[in-house]
Amino acid sequence: MKAVRLHDALDLRVETVDAPSSPPPGHVNLRVRAAGICGSDLHNYRTGQWISRRPSTAGHELCGRVTAIGEGVSHLAIGDVVAADSRMWCGECAACRSGRSNVCEKLGFIGEVCDGGFAEEVQLPARLLVRHDAGLSPRVAAMAEPLAVALHAIRRLNPPEGEPVLVVGCGTIGGLGALLLSQLRNGPLLLADLNAERVEMVADVTGGVPVALDATAIDAALDGKRLRFALDATGSVPAIAKAIDLLSGGGALALVGISHGKLDFDPNILVEREISLVGCHAFVDELPEAVAMLPGLEPSLTRFSEVLDTLDAVPDAYERLLKGGGSRLKTIVEISD
Repeated sequence: MKAVRLHDALDLRVETVDAPSSPPPGHVNLRVRAAGICGSDLHNYRTGQWISRRPSTAGHELCGRVTAIGEGVSHLAIGDVVAADSRMWCGECAACRSGRSNVCEKLGFIGEVCDGGFAEEVQLPARLLVRHDAGLSPRVAAMAEPLAVALHAIRRLNPPEGEPVLVVGCGTIGGLGALLLSQLRNGPLLLADLNAERVEMVADVTGGVPVALDATAIDAALDGKRLRFALDATGSVPAIAKAIDLLSGGGALALVGISHGKLDFDPNILVEREISLVGCHAFVDELPEAVAMLPGLEPSLTRFSEVLDTLDAVPDAYERLLKGGGSRLKTIVEISD
């Protein structure tokens, strides 16, 4: 079968490999329907930071159709269409036992510690799979995982009803976070991104207001209301520093982007304004809820995504996206249906 495998930093190859064997107990085989390219995929390709197996089939945002079932799997049947949880947690450490599997002490991810979704077939633990509406297009079903990430971040931020919220960065997670904020709560929604085309698209879908990351622009957009809550999905240290400066007292800044560099700031700002910095890592139990939301969000998710029609196009897409060439929030390769 065909697979896209990461051999080392900047070394991504489309290769012919053996199809998965018969699934062992607790596992299933999937015919992959679609898989999305994540910002963390690009980061790992560029830096090699999380390479733990060489080579490994990349791709952790995927959906598929069950083709074989191992012993002990009772909640799935041949032919079921499913979305995959990206997280490989141990279930035994203190974090897992406390219900915090997203900060498992041995946490790994599909496409890293095991082969992922940029392939015609994949074998995964059945516990990671959630059935979805059979009528969903593959490109939408493949967005369940990043939607769960965005949902977890919004819940971690927990802005009160009616409070303005600023989303910094309208890439995949920022754009999906803005979409969820527009659907799940009332209150002004502000959007900041250096890519004018992208922020305008997210604004059109969500009803948010594009703003520059400065106090004058935000004050004008809010017409006297105070900004207390923001979500950073860029990981940009300068953007995070600006967001902290922009927040009024009693709020929070949620960080969900992958950062480069270190933040240099006066912690007295957090103390005196009583501002919380909230880290958001992957998700805990939000995936089934995100899957249930997909049908209602399908028009928006379709608009947010672009589709590749072959695995052969993935390496070039990595390079294009690293250069800022993506016109949509999410690039998805459709593999089968």
